[in-house]
Formats: sequence, C-alpha cells, structure tokens
Amino acid sequence: MKKNIPSTIITAVIIGIILAFIGLGAHTLLLRNRPVQDTAAPQGGQRPGGGQRVATVVRVSPVVQDTIETRVMITGDVLAANQVAIFPTVAGRITRTNFQIGDRVNRGAVVAMVDPSRPGQVFSQSPVVSTVGGTILQIPVHVGDTVSTQTAIVVVGDLSSLMVETFVPERFTNAAQPGLEAQVTLEAMPGEVFTAIVDEVSPVLDPASRTVRIRLRFSGPRDPRIRAGMFATVSLVTNTRRDVPVIPRTSVISTYGSWVAFTVNEQNIAIRRQLNLGIESEHFVEVLSGLEIGEVVVSAGQNFLTDGDLVRIVE
Repeated sequence: MKKNIPSTIITAVIIGIILAFIGLGAHTLLLRNRPVQDTAAPQGGQRPGGGQRVATVVRVSPVVQDTIETRVMITGDVLAANQVAIFPTVAGRITRTNFQIGDRVNRGAVVAMVDPSRPGQVFSQSPVVSTVGGTILQIPVHVGDTVSTQTAIVVVGDLSSLMVETFVPERFTNAAQPGLEAQVTLEAMPGEVFTAIVDEVSPVLDPASRTVRIRLRFSGPRDPRIRAGMFATVSLVTNTRRDVPVIPRTSVISTYGSWVAFTVNEQNIAIRRQLNLGIESEHFVEVLSGLEIGEVVVSAGQNFLTDGDLVRIVE
C-alpha cells in the first residue's frame, strides 16, 4: 500500500492541472462571447453614459499657397575668374624666378629666366613673360628644374573677381542654366550664406564622371574674406513650383506605398486624407490633391492618430 501512495498523489496532481486548463479555456470562451459595448464617442467627445473620450495632443499647420523649390547640394572650389598659366618659349633649365606666390605682376613682366644651353652649346638665357596682369597664384617649378615648352612656370590670376567651379550630376544638367541663382557656403565661414549666379555651363558631359562643369560668380560686392582655393558647398535649385498648396513634411505619413495626412474639423475630430504629392524641399512638400488651401493638417502627433479620433490642439 505504501508504494501506491506516491502514484495516487501524482495522478491527482495531473488531474488537477487538466481541470485548471479546462476552467481557463471556459473562462476565455465566455469573455469572447460577451457583447462588446460601443466605446466610440459621438461628436463632442462624449462616451455613452456621460464619460469623456481621451483626446490626443497634436500640433497643426495650415495648408498655404506658396512657392516651393527642390535643391541639389554639390561641392566645388573657389577660383580666380581669370586664371592663366604662363609657359616658356624655349626648353631648358630654370635659372631664376623673379616673383613669389602672392606678388602682383603686370602684363609683360619677366617672371623667370630659362637657360636653353646644352652640352657643347651655349645660348643666351630666355625670359618667361607674363601674358596677363594679376597675382601669382602658383609657382610649380624651382630654380634648377629642367622644363619644356609645355611646362607651366607660374599661374597668374585676377583675384578682383572670384568664381566657384563645380560639377553637376547628369540628371540635373537641364536645370543648370546660365542665370540660375544658387546659394554658396564656405568651410572657412560656417553659418554664412553667399548668393551666386551660374555664369558658365560646359556644353559637353565628362564621360568618365557623367557630370557637367559649371562656374558661378558671386553676386553683390566682393567679400575680402573669400579667397581663391577655398572649399565651397553649392545649393543649386533644380525645380521650382509657384503658387501651389504646400504643407510641412512632418505632416505626411507613408502607409503601404501611399501618403496620408490628418485634417482637424471644427469639432476637433481628426480626419484621414489620402494625398498625391509633388516636389518637396527641405521642410515642405507640394500637395497635388487631397487637401485644399486653408484646411488645417496635423504636423506633430499624427503617428498616434486614427480616423475619427478626438484631438487637443496645442501651440
């Protein structure tokens, strides 16, 4: 008999566990079959029985008619507007350079001397004459170097007029037209924005980089802080739409490949709208359809909304 007692206890425990699972399943079934009370509040936010519906806190912005632009950010360099390399007329050895980088030279000034002599042959030294006036920007050779007629001795530029040279990707080449306005920021002057105008567009594409070279001139008086050789970032307008409905980009939600936003009516009820969008800028997006000018859209807090929710607007 003593050996059967443990078996009896184990059997009783197993039966108890089975009964507990049966009771839990019956309780769950009863809850599922219980009639569900409609908790949706009618207009005004009242629940059946007089309870108040909880409102979602949101910020709103109006749909306004405005101009919107798309931009592309590209990098470039500040260069002298007129920059010329000076070459010797004969090959030989550099015997003297007459200027240093940063010196001003006039047209016709002798910038260096070249000795064309060879072993067994002695010739008079040949002057290297600057063909333009300006500032010495580069001297890529040194005294004693042997140069040819294709070797640049100095580079002279006119620093009174500066430009920005950059390269535009192929897909934006149609937008890069002479006269187009752009914004330029310089690494040396963070936070400051300078206005520039597209002055020159190359007629051909670089087949290696698939880009087009453009040059921009600074508009307005020359800023003496801007120097040739500075690194520049150019913000170039690629598309402009005027007098179109626009809303903040934060108002738009992407859902399964479509765009939606929430408007708010006079009873502070959120209404879901499906949108067709146009171009977008850094902060705004064009609305092609789905909203009208003057309507109010939720610009913050819309990620927690569903159609018909009560909202509370805050500044």
